[in-house]
Parts: sequence; structure tokens; C-alpha cells
Amino acid sequence: MVYKAIGMMSGSSLDGLDIVYVHFQETAGKWSYELLQTDCYAYTTEWSDKLKNAVLLPALDYQLLHTAYGHHIGERVNQFIEANQLHHQVDLIASHGHTTFHLPQQKMTAQLGDGAAIAAETGLPVISDLRALDVAFGGQGAPIVPIGEKLLLNEYHFFLNLGGIANLSYNDPAGYRAFDVCPANRVLNMLIQPTGQLFDEGGKLASRGRINEALLNELNAQSYYQLNHPKSLANDFGTGVIYPLIQKYQLSIPDSLRTYVEHIAVQMLNAIKLMIAHSPIASNHSVLTTGGGALNQFMIERISQQLKDLSIEVVVPEKSLVNYKEALIMALIGVLRWREENNVLSSVTGAKRNSINGAIWMGAEA
Repeated sequence: MVYKAIGMMSGSSLDGLDIVYVHFQETAGKWSYELLQTDCYAYTTEWSDKLKNAVLLPALDYQLLHTAYGHHIGERVNQFIEANQLHHQVDLIASHGHTTFHLPQQKMTAQLGDGAAIAAETGLPVISDLRALDVAFGGQGAPIVPIGEKLLLNEYHFFLNLGGIANLSYNDPAGYRAFDVCPANRVLNMLIQPTGQLFDEGGKLASRGRINEALLNELNAQSYYQLNHPKSLANDFGTGVIYPLIQKYQLSIPDSLRTYVEHIAVQMLNAIKLMIAHSPIASNHSVLTTGGGALNQFMIERISQQLKDLSIEVVVPEKSLVNYKEALIMALIGVLRWREENNVLSSVTGAKRNSINGAIWMGAEA
């Protein structure tokens, strides 16, 4: 059977809403996919500010934003369907929403973007709240993309996503593992904002800077990096801890960027060492690298250099997979929920068991 799904992702880098239309097919337990249409709807300054500041809102205003953003997402889906002539071709929509509060130690996570509002706007079945049950079972609720890596991309051993937060997955024969490594693009984008640029294209500005060793040491000494997995990061670790720490040093923008790129590269090396410490692998494996940071050539060079001694190659795939892997996997998670199959892995999140995550909202009348 072919499942025709739309998947959506709004990452912590706040660059926009990623939408994909994809066909999935499962045959004798093996999954395949065809990524047919993709787009990214950039946020207006107004929407970016609303999402960025949502955690500061009073409860009623937060709930009103949750509803309004759901209707906004639904409108964008309708725009996507119209632009690509997908009328009557979509079985379901899976929406990750935009993460605001993430407190797994207190069994709580929250994503803006009311699934009921999306269903009402589109008239289609919508699956939302893709992390909540895992967190209720004591898991980190993150990362959740490893189920898609396992089912769709299992020829690789390591998967690195360089988004607002960088996370790493390891296809370990003893059990799939993954965790959030460190803040990435969200901090880099904040550092370059005073220049008027949205991001450091290709890492050109960072490549002209110098590493500040004192700052690098202080960044690498953060207590989060000493924790064993499973573990996950909320957005405010980057915005409320890391960014102010960098600003305290009053460096030039190139030096700040250069130092933080090196920090990301060092943490990638440490993360892979941690993963393989109890499960040694043969040499010459590769890391499939996606997310906006995969297009930052300088950062890829620095990560590649750090991993050289482990004989691990950094592989950047075609641009559609680089930019839309997470939205693609959200669509798969929605399909698995529709089939009532596990879609979040406890070996990754630390939950007491695998679980079927997602609330279903039926947009059409029965």
C-alpha cells in the first residue's frame, strides 16, 4: 500500500516552516519513499518574533498563539497543496509544531500549532503532538527522527542533523541510540545578526575569525556535555546560556563564529566517541549529515577534520534530503501513527518502552 503524506517541521533556528509531500510504501517490513514536493515558507518578522517570545507569554495568550499558529500552518498547507496541484492526493498530514517548553525531567513537552486548527483549515486528517507520550513514559521526547533513519536510511551508521540544535544518531546493532549534542545554527544565526545577515553563508565569516581558547574551554566545560545519554536540549540552553556566555567575551563577530564552529566540531567528536565507547565499530564508516548546517562548508570541514583520526567520513547528501529530512521523517511518523505502530524508540529517549505517539484530528466529516 502507498501512503501519501504531508510532513511539516518548524525547527529551533526559526528560518521557516518546512513542508514535504511524500509517498511511502512498506513491503514485507521494508520501507521505501519518494520525496515528490518540498517547500519552505519563511516566517515573517512578526511570526518569528511571536514564536521566539512565546515562552514569555501569560497562559491565555500562549494558548491563543497555539490556536493562531495552528490556523497559520493550515493555511500554509492549503497554499502548498494549491501550488503543487495535490488536491485529493493527500491521505494525512503530520505536523511537528514549534517546540517551546521542553522539560522531560518533569514529564512535560509543548509544541505550538494546534492540530485541531490545522485539520479545520485543511479538511484532512492531522497527526500532531508527536513527542508527548514518550515524555509521559519518562523519555526525553527527543530525538524522534531516528525511527525514520532506521526504516528509510539504514545503510548508514551515524546520522548528524545540524539544525538549530545539533543531534546525532547511531545505528548500533545492540540498540538504536541518539541524543542532542549541542546548540548549533540557532546560536550561529544569533551571532551574525548584527551584520544584517540571517546566517553565515558557507561559513565564510567564521573562516576569517580566530579561535578564542578561553571561550572554547568554557563552552566545552558546560555540565550538559558530561551527561550520559539519553539526554536532550531545550532551545533556551542555546539562547539563555550559550549565547550570553559568548557575548561576555566581547569578541568580534568573526572570532565569535569561529570559536563556536570549533566548539560544535569538538562536541561532534566527543559525541561519537561516547557512542562507540561501549560498542566499538570497524573503521571507514560515514556520517550522513543534514540540516541547514550541512550547507555550511566551513563547519563541515572542521567536523571532518575532527573525525579524521576515527576514519569516519562526513557525507552530505542531495540538497532535498539535507533541507527536508526532518519534515520527511515527520510524515513517516504520522503514517506509523495511522497504522498504530511504534514511532518513537525508547532506546533513544530512555522511556520505559517504545510508544505510538501522536494525536489524530479528523478534518473531514464522517
